Amino acid sequence: MRIEVSRDAFPLAQVFTISRGSRTQADVLTVTLDGVARGECVPYARYGETLDSVAAQIEGLPATLTRESLQNLLPAGAARNSVDCAFWDLAAKRSGVRVWDLLGVDEPKPQVTAYTLSLDAPEAMEKQAMRHAKRPLLKIKLGTPDDMARLEAVRRGAPDAPIIVDANEGWTAEIYADLAPHLIRLGVQMVEQPLPAGDDDMLGEIVRPLPVCADESCHDRASLPGLKGKYDMVNIKLDKAGGLTEALALKEQAISEGYEIMIGCMVGSSLAMAPATILAQGAAFTDLDGPLLLAEDRPHPLLFDDAGVHPPDAALWG
Repeated sequence: MRIEVSRDAFPLAQVFTISRGSRTQADVLTVTLDGVARGECVPYARYGETLDSVAAQIEGLPATLTRESLQNLLPAGAARNSVDCAFWDLAAKRSGVRVWDLLGVDEPKPQVTAYTLSLDAPEAMEKQAMRHAKRPLLKIKLGTPDDMARLEAVRRGAPDAPIIVDANEGWTAEIYADLAPHLIRLGVQMVEQPLPAGDDDMLGEIVRPLPVCADESCHDRASLPGLKGKYDMVNIKLDKAGGLTEALALKEQAISEGYEIMIGCMVGSSLAMAPATILAQGAAFTDLDGPLLLAEDRPHPLLFDDAGVHPPDAALWG
């Protein structure tokens, strides 16, 4: 098995800001197996990952690697994700069938995806909301002391749009309890990771008047015991789970334990999103808008239209 890893940068259409900082481009790693199959990952500093550290993990893998052995050689995270997804692409190319055929599931159908509004001043977010008011689902990045003004501004800009919010661990239990009635008043359908991972026990003790989704608190199946009684939904991301193999298993177990499912992404190219279109089938919320935030994407990009995000062309992945 020949494993190659390269760095790619995709400029964003505009500066993208969350409570932790801003970026102007998506920096990703692309893994290629035997010169033909590919996978992409987005190393994430929040989880102690850098381009260098993740590349080193991948480059340290043995030439005798298989998709099955990979699951125990690397932990859940970006490195394992890129290689795991490349293995699925390789299996599809060698067999001449699509990945969903290998999995024994139906061809993925287009899924409505959220469109994320970058964190900004309230008046700027109102203008963003006005430009995207016709989208079927808006996601608002929050997690600052001025969130109420931002929420009101977005609702003014998009009075009829369904809204979900992501606090990115930026609130305290007191702030969330204070904001929750206003979230409901403004028609917010779900709140993602309101409290910091590891400091979210209060979610099990306070009233949750709208669904709360675990993002930073949920990586793989090993995360599920710690979520019980605190969350109603889990956000499954390939880069957190460590690939499509674990993400599929996590989805199945989470559903069996009564959680609703959200499928999310880091800011990456269509190659990073492609395997997640399989995961997104049947999810309560899909958030695979990474390519929509880019000024440039890969060749054969995912198709986004009024029906949502479509499964990948075989020339892209799988």
